[in-house]
Amino acid sequence: MTPSPSNRCAVPGPITFAQFAYPPNSLGYCGPSDSKALLEAAAEGGDIRGVTAMASRFDGAWPYLQLIASCNHISDPLDRRVVDAYWIGNGLLDRVPRGALVAHLDSRFERRARNDFASVAEAAVLGGVAHHSFHVFAVYPWLGLLRAGMDEAPLTVLDRCRIRPARVLAVEGDTVTVEDRGLSLDGHLLAEGPRRIERVRRSLGGVGFVETLAPGDTVALHWDWVCQRLSSDELRRLRWWTGVTLQAVNALDAPGPAVVCDTRGG
Repeated sequence: MTPSPSNRCAVPGPITFAQFAYPPNSLGYCGPSDSKALLEAAAEGGDIRGVTAMASRFDGAWPYLQLIASCNHISDPLDRRVVDAYWIGNGLLDRVPRGALVAHLDSRFERRARNDFASVAEAAVLGGVAHHSFHVFAVYPWLGLLRAGMDEAPLTVLDRCRIRPARVLAVEGDTVTVEDRGLSLDGHLLAEGPRRIERVRRSLGGVGFVETLAPGDTVALHWDWVCQRLSSDELRRLRWWTGVTLQAVNALDAPGPAVVCDTRGG
C-alpha cells in the first residue's frame, strides 16, 4: 500500500520548497543567482511572498510541481501537499498517470536527449514517478556515466543530489554530525550502501532551516545541508518513494539515460 501524506503542515509549502531548493542553488546549479536572499527567505518563519516569487525560476523542480498539482486538481503548485510529494513523496504521485509523466518528460527533454530519451521514457513506464529522485536517477546523466565505468564523481553527485535521510549524532554551531547511508553500485544495480558518518551544515552564520536539533533527531539532507526534520511517517515515505525510483532505473536494460539538462540541482 502506498504511504499517504502526513497531516503535519507546520511549515508552509513555499518555505518547504525553498528549504530543499536552497542547497543546489547555493552551488549555482539552479534558480536565481542571489542564494543569500533565498536562504534568508527560507529560514523558519521566512518570507512566503519572496519565496513564491522566486520558485518558478527553478527550472528543474518547478515543472514537476506544476504537473503534480495539475493531475491532482490543486491550483497552487506550492501547496504543501504538492511540495511534500516532490521532495519527500506522498499519495499525490499515484495520481500522476505514467502517460502524463512521459509527455511531461518528452516536452522538456526529448530534443536534448535525442536517442537517449527512450531510456528516460522507459524508466517512467517501468514505475518512475514525478519525485525528485526520478529526476536525479533517471534524467540526469550521472547514472549512465556511472554504469559506463566513470565511478567516483557520478556516484558522489547522485548521492548528494538525492534527498536522503540521516540521524543526528552531534550538533556544534552551524554544523551537524550525522549517520546516513551512501549510494553504491553493485554491478548494474544502484542501491543504498553501508552506514557512514559525515558532517553537514544546518545553518550559515546562524541562519538555517531547523532551529533546534538534538542527537537522535532524523533529518532530510540535500547536498550537504539539513533541510527538514523528518517525522517517522515522512522517513517511511521518503524511503518508499526513493525505493520506487531505484526499482524503475534498476529494471532498465540500457546502461542508463544520459540527458544533458540545463540545470543540475532542482
